[in-house]
Amino acid sequence: MPINVAIKPLALLCALFALNLTGCDDSSVNAPPAKEVPEVQVTTLATQSLPVTSELPGRILAYRIAEVRPQVSGIILRRLFTEGSDVVTGQSLYQIDPAPLRAEFNRAVAALAQARANAQLAQVTFARYRSLIGAQYVSRQDFDQAEATAAESRAAVETASAAQETARINLARTTVTSPLNGRIGRSSVTEGALVQEQQSDALATVQQLDPLYLDVTQSSQEFLRLQQELASGRLQRHSGNVPVSVILSDGSQYPHPGTLAFSDVTVDQTTGAITLRAIVPNPDRQLLPGMFVRARIDMGSDLQGLTVPQRAVSRTPRGEATALVVGRDNRVEVRHLTVSTAFADRWRVTSGLTSGERVIVSGLQRAQPGMQVNPVDIAATPTEGAN
Repeated sequence: MPINVAIKPLALLCALFALNLTGCDDSSVNAPPAKEVPEVQVTTLATQSLPVTSELPGRILAYRIAEVRPQVSGIILRRLFTEGSDVVTGQSLYQIDPAPLRAEFNRAVAALAQARANAQLAQVTFARYRSLIGAQYVSRQDFDQAEATAAESRAAVETASAAQETARINLARTTVTSPLNGRIGRSSVTEGALVQEQQSDALATVQQLDPLYLDVTQSSQEFLRLQQELASGRLQRHSGNVPVSVILSDGSQYPHPGTLAFSDVTVDQTTGAITLRAIVPNPDRQLLPGMFVRARIDMGSDLQGLTVPQRAVSRTPRGEATALVVGRDNRVEVRHLTVSTAFADRWRVTSGLTSGERVIVSGLQRAQPGMQVNPVDIAATPTEGAN
């Protein structure tokens, strides 16, 4: 009977020990969960023909400018135009008192008549002496004197004729006319003002408003990049004139496109920019000299163009554009990009990416460089016109 009592506690102890061993061997309960691979949405890049434009700041300038100044001195009698109106070439603008210059003209006319009379007398005397010199009725000295007098009188006629023409021109200049077609500004003088010949202050200014010049500035770096793309054949320029669209300050597009005239040959030492000049028609006088606008210049077509969604592009603190690309083994890589023109919600990429690469457009917060991801391809956004 005592032996049985001793065996029961031993059996209970062995059973508990076996139960603990069974719990320690259950590795599926304590094993850590498998790491989940994040899912990201990507777009696969493909080349396409893209219109290449540059949108640059610019300023409107008058096609021609003429500062009206008096060419004779006198008193202004009348102003013959309305300030701010359109004038045409040869239209009278001011009337200067012509009385003094008319008297000068009449004096010149009289002087010419006197010179012609003297010349006629001298020529008759010379002709008479020439017929008498053979018979020695006049001396050689008298003949030579008559010949010199005739020549001198002819020169006096030419001088008097020139003086008369000068007086006529000065008399005509008492009516100040417009040198070109355009719009005239405010007048700096009124009736009764004394003006001086070729004075420094202009009486008024006439500006031709149709067409107009549009001067835009482009960085020399961008200019060189476009030239390199043209030289390599990647950028194909359209034949004929380069079209230029004008964007007004309110964001609307001016209805009359212009054409690029030329680019300057000198880089501004202060700004490092090159000036491009376009000619823009202005039949409605909507544009005025001095206005600041933006010019959209058609540079040509990129036959192997690449675009990437704008939401896929990030900026570093230094302003550099970057994008995340899914590379080999579905691992994330960082690419530094060069972007230029915007096409709707996409950027044109000129360097940093190639056709066929997969760019992450959604799930950027879950993707880190070097991380393995699960890429899901989405349909590419269609390209629209450039902004």
